[in-house]
Amino acid sequence: MIAPDPSSYPVGLGAQFRRNLPLYALGSVLLVAQQVMMAKRDFLVRDAVDAATAGRSEAAVVAAVTILAVSVGAAIARVTSRVSIFTGGRNVEYELRAVLLARLHALGPSFFRRMPTGEIMSRATNDLTQVRLLLGFGLLNIVSSLLALASALYVMVSISGRLTLASFATLPPLLVVTRAFSSRLFPVNRANQEAIGKMSDRVLASLAGVRVVRSFGLEEAEAADFEHSNRDYLDKSLALARLRGSMGPVMGALSATGLLIVFWYGGHLVLGGAITRGDFVSFWLALLRLTWPMLALGFVAAIIQRGRAAYVRIAAIYDAVPDVVSGPLPAPAEVHGEVSVRGLSFGYGDREVVKDVSFDVPAGASLAIVGRTGCGKSTIAVLLARLMPTPPGSVFLDGADVCDLPLSTVRASIGYAQQDAFLFSTTVARNIGYSLDDPDSPQGSETIRGAAREAEVLAEVESLPDGFDTVVGERGVQLSGGQRQRVALARALVREPPVLVLDDPLSAVDAKTEAAILAAIERQAARRTVLLITHRVAAARRCDSILVLEDGRVIERGKHDDLVAAGGLYAAFAEEQQIEEDLAAFEAATPESEPAREASAS
Repeated sequence: MIAPDPSSYPVGLGAQFRRNLPLYALGSVLLVAQQVMMAKRDFLVRDAVDAATAGRSEAAVVAAVTILAVSVGAAIARVTSRVSIFTGGRNVEYELRAVLLARLHALGPSFFRRMPTGEIMSRATNDLTQVRLLLGFGLLNIVSSLLALASALYVMVSISGRLTLASFATLPPLLVVTRAFSSRLFPVNRANQEAIGKMSDRVLASLAGVRVVRSFGLEEAEAADFEHSNRDYLDKSLALARLRGSMGPVMGALSATGLLIVFWYGGHLVLGGAITRGDFVSFWLALLRLTWPMLALGFVAAIIQRGRAAYVRIAAIYDAVPDVVSGPLPAPAEVHGEVSVRGLSFGYGDREVVKDVSFDVPAGASLAIVGRTGCGKSTIAVLLARLMPTPPGSVFLDGADVCDLPLSTVRASIGYAQQDAFLFSTTVARNIGYSLDDPDSPQGSETIRGAAREAEVLAEVESLPDGFDTVVGERGVQLSGGQRQRVALARALVREPPVLVLDDPLSAVDAKTEAAILAAIERQAARRTVLLITHRVAAARRCDSILVLEDGRVIERGKHDDLVAAGGLYAAFAEEQQIEEDLAAFEAATPESEPAREASAS
């Protein structure tokens, strides 16, 4: 089943209301039918009471049976109307959540620096629920209250205009109180929802860094920070509870006062013969139907204000402008994998980290980018795949500016395996087969095994408790750093992109595994364009050409032997790493450790 495109869903409460208008219209029609039947019931009750009072038992029985039939019909209409309107509210929640996720996927690093993850989670859960209540339960109560008001007034005025006016004696203060509470609910609700977001972010950060917290023994400090956020949320929640808690009793007291007036004046009219006993009972039933809309004014006002406050917070995500957008060109029929970089410069704020970098990698060739930590290697890698705002006119794929191509084409063509490997909290197989349509199929499983073998992680995966079905935990916490890195490499290999960008895939592996991965990289380079970001000379020497960066600039380029002979920075790297390898080999070959020799000398 193909999921619908979230871009087809409208954003905005008005647009969502119009999209689900048929459901809301059907629910409203059913509510009209319910209130018509309820008005009919009130008049039937009058007839039944008057018939019973006059001793006409047969007429009273007929009226009672009709009352039962009408009441059942009204109940069916009421239930069906709720299903219809609530479905509209659920549709709104579903579509807005899909749009929200699609928008989050499109937004860049600048947005996530402004809005932490916990705050986003709060808006995607608590706030969307409030919007759903607004366009579901809230809308139902608004329509139902208005129709009940009209239906009850029709019955009441038909029986006695004077008694109807008396029953409205408390309406003006009721409206004033409702408006006063409603104006205070919006800011209080918004403050409460913001406090939820801050507390959620505090919990998420603490859980994500639980190992760091434990290793530093700072559980008490974390608990104190959480206590501050929790206390702020408690204060905001109590303020909201006090406001909502006082609204009900105040409005209930006003409504009860209105009922007392009705019984006093209505009894006077009955005793005076102005209305019959049946008229009074019918009037009282209609008034009860009118009482709920009056009491619901505050309740509905609370739902509206909560929904408004929630949508304002969600709209901050919908209205955010993505750092990276698709270009105007159509997707090419085929991508060969030729990469060209022309005068690429990029910075974070005022700090420029890549300065006028240029290079060419023919399709099917390989390039190693070498340099010290912080020289801009990884920044170039993410700019190639447009994971950050790539400057226009600086990176070209098969001669086309990547900024002019569709994002889907660029990211499908340039596979990026990052150094800080992220794994989803699912099985190893599903992490490796993330880009497959059906990773659980026999063909998918074979592809996953092949990629794991190529990334030199197959044997270690098979040794896990459940093999490829082992759940790796949050961010892959159950695996070592080297295993996470190689699983991420296998995930990139599964996609088989025309261009493969590997960001330091050897930073967390031993010498034996390094040699095996280098052999795998050579095999990949024979089938596609490979750009290898590394500080290891042993890895760089296997590529067709090498680019050396220093402080964001290209200072050397060429092949391994030529760069070593040139005696520059690359040659210094080669010499340093050769010395490290010789020392490691010497220590491995020495039969006694230093402490053992010291002990024997003494």
